[in-house]
Amino acid sequence: MTRTSHLLGLTLALALSATTTAGCAPFGDPQDEPVELSVKASVTDKTAMEAVVAEFHRLHPDTRVTVDFADTGALQQDLPGELRAGRGPDVFTVWPGNGNPASVTALERDDLLENLSLRRFNLTMPMGVKPVTDVDGGTFAVPVTFSGIGAVFSMGALDDIGGTPPRTWTELLALCDRARDHGKVLFAVGNATPWVTQLIPYALVATTVYADEPDFDRTMELGKETFAGSGWRTALSKHLEMEERGCFNADPLDTTYEETLDQVATGRAVGVVQVASVLSQLRAAAPGLTLRMTALPAGDDPDDTRMPGAVSAAYGLDPGTPHRKEALAFIDFLGSARGQNLYNRSGATLPAIPNDSFTVDPAIREVAERQKAGTTIPFMDQRWPNSAVQQTLFAQIEALLAGTTDVDAALAALDGAYRDRA
Repeated sequence: MTRTSHLLGLTLALALSATTTAGCAPFGDPQDEPVELSVKASVTDKTAMEAVVAEFHRLHPDTRVTVDFADTGALQQDLPGELRAGRGPDVFTVWPGNGNPASVTALERDDLLENLSLRRFNLTMPMGVKPVTDVDGGTFAVPVTFSGIGAVFSMGALDDIGGTPPRTWTELLALCDRARDHGKVLFAVGNATPWVTQLIPYALVATTVYADEPDFDRTMELGKETFAGSGWRTALSKHLEMEERGCFNADPLDTTYEETLDQVATGRAVGVVQVASVLSQLRAAAPGLTLRMTALPAGDDPDDTRMPGAVSAAYGLDPGTPHRKEALAFIDFLGSARGQNLYNRSGATLPAIPNDSFTVDPAIREVAERQKAGTTIPFMDQRWPNSAVQQTLFAQIEALLAGTTDVDAALAALDGAYRDRA
């Protein structure tokens, strides 16, 4: 080949290469397109998750996270079936421990969770957290928040009625009367949203059961205790007493979770009994609110008062995801100090994996103090042997407030569900 023909061939090759590249440029290289990662989370954690996703996008511009926010009840009902059918999200909310169909234990038993034992967050995760993230020695969820269940007060509305957060049961009932005398209700209750039905019983049971019997869960497992023979009876009776005393809004069975937020935001209700993540939702609805979360007293000795407090938000990974690398990167970020702090700073909760750089929101100072002092009690359903117990509780609280059952029958139903360990 002559020098001239070689140059002509090289020139032609370069020209063809340039033409091909130019021709494809408008369509882009498929390899340069961001990976679409799907996440499913509870709507109560919307503000927190959006803060995490924004920072993750900054750190990982090659991954685009799309979050589907759903009601808690819908998540628990729909997520297991979606995963079994192979159409579930890549990363998703899971409930710590056991107790509902979308819990760590229930999903792991169906092989619907990736084993996360080798991820870095395990190195700093407290041992006390592992019972609700681990199954048979393996870690199947990254815990993100430590949350409480208690009374969340609008301090402005509390001032309007001349009240202060109650420290005893007697003070609580008196505050219900004071709120009603000022044309308000003390607590907005939204039991038309099924998962809300458990919150007041949990808040009361923390004291009526666990103050005197901290090992109640263990004695239940051994068959030496029952719902009917325990302080659960006292808690359900007190719940009905609050309803009869006018502590709640009219028609709580016809009121949704979202409507309770509006009642607090507009000052018609002084507060709400909820998980701590509600603080972010209330602040988004009414930025001027000053909020404070306290334990819901169930007795007249403040030293006996306990608050439900435990890992609340946690996330799992679909073992069949086609985006395993990106999904693991998102899981790792959720488990990092940066991710934990962002999630909890926005959501007004505490990191499930503590770190020294987190500043506690003043609204949940009591939760942090109780976490440190050991006066919190794990969420009750996290230790139940099957998801039927929680679902039975939902139904029984609804029936109690509707007047179609009584405390004896409700407790018998709970004991029956507990004994059915399948």
